[in-house]
Amino acid sequence: MTVEAPSRTWSQRHLLDVDGLSRAKIERILDLAVEMREARASREYRSLLETETVGLAFYEPSTRTRVSFELAAKALGATTVDLHLAGSSVLKGESLVDTLRTLERTGVTMLVLRHGAAGAPHLAVRTTGMHVLNAGDGTHAHPTQALLDALTLRDALGSLDGRTVAIVGDVAHSRVARSNLHALRTLGALVRVAGPTPWVNEFDGWPDVEVAPSLAEALDGADAVMTLRVQTERATKDAVSLDDYVRDWRLDDSRMSLANPEAFILHPGPTNEGVELTAALANGPRTLIGRQVENGVPVRMAVMALLTGAA
Repeated sequence: MTVEAPSRTWSQRHLLDVDGLSRAKIERILDLAVEMREARASREYRSLLETETVGLAFYEPSTRTRVSFELAAKALGATTVDLHLAGSSVLKGESLVDTLRTLERTGVTMLVLRHGAAGAPHLAVRTTGMHVLNAGDGTHAHPTQALLDALTLRDALGSLDGRTVAIVGDVAHSRVARSNLHALRTLGALVRVAGPTPWVNEFDGWPDVEVAPSLAEALDGADAVMTLRVQTERATKDAVSLDDYVRDWRLDDSRMSLANPEAFILHPGPTNEGVELTAALANGPRTLIGRQVENGVPVRMAVMALLTGAA
């Protein structure tokens, strides 16, 4: 594959959310991700980030996101530094700002940050000169997950224009859902959210977002259904019992029959099989869950390359 000369028209140094990305920019990321995916499949080596040092700072647990960011950085030739919090000065009381400044002073040029506090990546931008990629901040945003979800859906459905995507479950506590609402609507999809009332009522009135009062109405005519993990660690006053959730909102073969006959199923992971959906659906012919994981590395490669001006 021939690598074209870098374009300097990408002006953003950071990716904090997708709400500021135009359709053209989202599509550029997705198109470049396809190129990166093809390059990885043919085992091409790309040294676009050979002068960069990428710091991975995950203050919350992660498997898919952390590993795919690390593999993406290494696939582009970057040096990676993993901040192991259990053995870092964070346990001695070091503040987030102090930790980030230490990483920058030791040579980290790009920061991948996951943090439980909404806005933490914005703080990193204000207090350091590193490129900052938001790998999830509280319940606020998870931009690269939304981008890989968009690529997965585009692969499966073609254009998202006029397609109906239902997002079902713990929407209120999901940073994935919030970023997906922006990305999918920007790409022309009709987005419908549904779940227990405490988890969806804040989205009533969002432009171009429909709040469905029942699972049946959410699934009606849907081309794809994304179910979300029930985040018991974040839900407090608005907690919903798992028994009630399974009874009213769990996806199974019977309920999926209400969607379009070839509707696809997504889940950002980790899945709680038997709660959000049955094991049969999670591993059946309509699932795109594995494809979501596979698309994580090339999407993150594309974002890193664009933010540094290497692509």
